[in-house]
Amino acid sequence: MERKIYVHSLSEMDELANIISECIRPGLIIGLAGDLGSGKTTFTKFLAKHMGIDANVNSPTFTILKIYPRTLPLYHIDVYRLENIGYDFELDDFIYGDGVAVIEWYSYIKDMLPEEMLTMDISMINDDLREIIIKGSGEYAKIVETISNRYRN
Repeated sequence: MERKIYVHSLSEMDELANIISECIRPGLIIGLAGDLGSGKTTFTKFLAKHMGIDANVNSPTFTILKIYPRTLPLYHIDVYRLENIGYDFELDDFIYGDGVAVIEWYSYIKDMLPEEMLTMDISMINDDLREIIIKGSGEYAKIVETISNRYRN
């Protein structure tokens, strides 16, 4: 299932993250794509907030992985630096772990990821407007449907 939405403000990105947070479960995988500054980390900050994480969430570009422990942990993964270098990092335990894995630049490790996952491809239209194409198959299609029914665009 696929849905295109438009996000006009930080409060709308927060609303989107809140809707998705209500659908999370152990083992959930969210792949984020988009240019630098498009809102991948901003979305992750809002998702973390709605998961009850009060830590300072920032991009793990240089560390590859940041773990935010909770009852349902958040694994924030940024694979930007892994493009064209293979899979030297042992990320399977986190991608396929018991928490929620949010993977920025997911297409760089697409061969390593399951077919069923939630993806959000974010395009910057201008400074204030983002177009997000959200896709999900299998159980993830239910999340896309929930977004379709609840996100006001």
